[in-house]
Amino acid sequence: MNGQNFKNHSRLVLGWHGLTFFSILALLVGSIVNIVHSARENLYSASLICLVAFIFLLFFIYTRVFVLKVQDRAIRVEESLRYFILTGKPLSSKLTVQQIIGLRFASDEEYPDLAAKTLQENLSNKQIKQAVKNWKGDYHRA
Repeated sequence: MNGQNFKNHSRLVLGWHGLTFFSILALLVGSIVNIVHSARENLYSASLICLVAFIFLLFFIYTRVFVLKVQDRAIRVEESLRYFILTGKPLSSKLTVQQIIGLRFASDEEYPDLAAKTLQENLSNKQIKQAVKNWKGDYHRA
């Protein structure tokens, strides 16, 4: 992704967010229709197919949630170290993880001031990203 900025920094992976999600959704809907229209002797196997589809949906959701949680922790540590290197002081524990995630896009020159402004004005993740003047792209996110 060249020239990352506020408008294009979010990442959608077509195969994951599109193809995989809609395939699981189609499987789930199809399995429910199969249960509704199945004969009594096929109800058990139809319900197992529905259960498998539901398990796939849970896998889809939780694999993304777990990856993002680990990424959030890594960003928090990385940005705390970055702030310490730039200022010689620890990053305030009053900042939320979402605020720190927003701050990661700020250049080194504006990072300390934007962090202070975020604390004073309790800026949201989106407000922080919009306030960044010199965008520092994150090209290694999950």
